[in-house]
Amino acid sequence: QKVTVEVLDHLEHLALVDFRDAEGVERLQKAIQFADRLHEVNTDGVEPMDSVLEDRCLYLREDDVTEGNCTKELLKNAREKVEEYFVAPPGNIPLPKLGERETFLQGS
Repeated sequence: QKVTVEVLDHLEHLALVDFRDAEGVERLQKAIQFADRLHEVNTDGVEPMDSVLEDRCLYLREDDVTEGNCTKELLKNAREKVEEYFVAPPGNIPLPKLGERETFLQGS
């Protein structure tokens, strides 16, 4: 199954990943081919699950705060910050326009 420019554009905006080069498009196509194999699994009569641990009781632990007032120390780890917040994802670059990506899809 070929990846269209529109699908590529949609996935880039969802994942904030740049598939600008041919290697990125090829990797995406291989991932889609791998995931398509799941359609071969017969799931007739199988009830959907809420969790893989449906048969177990999950116990919540107490959420005890043991440390605090470390904002300045934590923000030292930020590559980029605005006020007292991390900017995520760090190093995000603007995505190219649709027309710029068509050349990479033509070769795949």
